[in-house]
Amino acid sequence: MILKWTKTLLLVSLLLLLVQPALAQVDTSQYQWVEVVSGLENPLLVTNAADGSGRLFVVEQTGAIWIIQDGQLSQEPFLDVSSLLSNDVFRGGYSERGLLGLAFHPDYETNGLFFINHTDVNGNTVVARYQVSADDPNIADPASAVTLLTQQQPFENHNGGNLAFGPDGYLYIAFGDGGSQGDPQVNGQNTATWLGKILRIDVNADTYTVPDTNPLVGQVDAKPEIWAYGLRNPWRFTFDRETGDLYIADVGGDNTEEVNFQPAASTGGENYGWRVWEGYDQRTQEQTNGEPVPPVATYPHSDGCSISGGYVYRGEALPDLQGVYFYGDYCNGRIWTLYQDDAGAWVSARSAWTPGQFVVSSFGEDEAGELYLVDYKGVIYRLEAVS
Repeated sequence: MILKWTKTLLLVSLLLLLVQPALAQVDTSQYQWVEVVSGLENPLLVTNAADGSGRLFVVEQTGAIWIIQDGQLSQEPFLDVSSLLSNDVFRGGYSERGLLGLAFHPDYETNGLFFINHTDVNGNTVVARYQVSADDPNIADPASAVTLLTQQQPFENHNGGNLAFGPDGYLYIAFGDGGSQGDPQVNGQNTATWLGKILRIDVNADTYTVPDTNPLVGQVDAKPEIWAYGLRNPWRFTFDRETGDLYIADVGGDNTEEVNFQPAASTGGENYGWRVWEGYDQRTQEQTNGEPVPPVATYPHSDGCSISGGYVYRGEALPDLQGVYFYGDYCNGRIWTLYQDDAGAWVSARSAWTPGQFVVSSFGEDEAGELYLVDYKGVIYRLEAVS
């Protein structure tokens, strides 16, 4: 249905009140980003295997995965899939293709399985499973690759790429709307395609199965893997490790970047509005499949141009940051904090860190829940208190 403008204006007014920075803010001036390692090539992601090893794994867009252990970068990559990527990933300049995502199986410590999301030599998306080698825990077995799914990409951009296991043990996969400008194929609202969606699959099979509880299972012409839709390019989404809530940072079009929220109790099927809605603004008079869910925080393109979603802090080293979600902008390096106050209102604010220090491609967390920042210029930082 098309939302009436009177209802829309009331909704927008309410939401703007919820994100006003008039409430108590997080004092980020008490914290600093401390360099962990440098010398990486276009890093996009840092994560951990939750296997008790304390290692961090860094994904480079150009196809290598490196290990950080005891503050040192490994001498050889954990895995290198550069030969599987298209040439444009290596030619310099801006590209949204490459090795884009990495997630470790919840039982990685015992089964050694992990999953990657990359574009292939033709620019299409591939999600594949790999296994660590039998002889060396710091080297994966490239021959173990099993393709779970592929998706043809109509354009070069908006590939999504994130992978993450939810608290339910299922693998969640982000797809952008297929690219170009303005979602010309209207993929975001089309449940017959994976494009513009987050999928949820069960990978405890030869390839995968679809959970019976997925929201579109049994619907005619709908892809049963779909968990949420109406997304433009959900570059990074993460689960709050304590609550199970899902935060989806969706890269905007002409005007607005946004953070979407899905509570842990959700049964899926949320429509986040794209391409009919961008932020709190209705772009077109097209129908949406049900009433869209508005974002919990936005910022205009006067403040940046490409959101990089982060994590809710759940570490122990910085107790005053408990429950605070961090996100940033790739274009200018600005970083924000976001949390719900005691009344349930969303409070978002710019951090005290000077824009331009970083090219924020992603955030990450270690096994202890400490927060990291990935600088596309080749550096990994950890958030620490100012001494």
